Amino acid sequence: MPTFKTVSIAPSEQNPRIARLLLNRPERFNAISEDMPGDIRAAVDWANANDDIHVIVVEGAGKGFCGGYDLVDYAESTTDHPCQQESHPWDPMVDYRHMKRFTEDFMSLWRSPKPTIAKVHGAAVAGGSDIALCCDLLVMAEDARIGYMPTRVWGCPTTAMWTFRLGPARAKQMMFTGNILDGRTAAAWGLANSAVPLAELEAHTMELAERIAGVPTSHLAMHKMVVNQVMLTMGLEQTQSLATLFDGITRHNPEGLWFRRYAQEAGFKAAVEWRDSGRPIPEGDEARALIQEIEARLDRK
Repeated sequence: MPTFKTVSIAPSEQNPRIARLLLNRPERFNAISEDMPGDIRAAVDWANANDDIHVIVVEGAGKGFCGGYDLVDYAESTTDHPCQQESHPWDPMVDYRHMKRFTEDFMSLWRSPKPTIAKVHGAAVAGGSDIALCCDLLVMAEDARIGYMPTRVWGCPTTAMWTFRLGPARAKQMMFTGNILDGRTAAAWGLANSAVPLAELEAHTMELAERIAGVPTSHLAMHKMVVNQVMLTMGLEQTQSLATLFDGITRHNPEGLWFRRYAQEAGFKAAVEWRDSGRPIPEGDEARALIQEIEARLDRK
């Protein structure tokens, strides 16, 4: 079996036609590190090169599916990073190039000729929802959670899958609020294919995977290509380019810089609590003034 830093993949002991792709950073709630997107892509490539495998189940180790990007260090640090540049003026194409690579890595799940199923327990939030929604099918525990809270400040979902999976009105609701959905609501809205009690999630997912695994790989690839072509014709690739560019802007505009300065002073947890509480996010001149105040206090330390 191939080995990776952040994920593992192997044929299921229950049915060798099913590959189990495990996000495997449970000590960090399977948070997305620099290595994870590329590891996911390499694992998908391995499964696609294995003629015996017909379907890929993607799941998370430990308490949940994926808690999003591992951002604590980025938010609290003053070190330059392609996705959070302290130098001025910031270079948007450096940011875009870095995040576009991650987006393309996640999209390997969507482009894979073999169907992919996200099996979500706990939470698939922020960047973790990108991974889940790049899969063809989504099965959730009833009490699992999915959403993209950083749309309130400091983020834009680069895969842009919410609109294509939910439709414009409900996608706007999710993007405007940064709210999360439980599995029951996700299924009722049509985002998830099904939601079941946590104790039944494994059996339910494998029942679905086994049903798919009985279909010839050529048929699966053709059917997936037909549906994917509809999404491409609707402008998926162009939308992702715009979303990835906007993601960089959200981290470097006055609101995004305020969020980072607040995280540097009060800690990332406090910044996230403000973001998710519903309190107004400082913007424009107010944000610029607060940035200067925080920078002055940080310089005095």
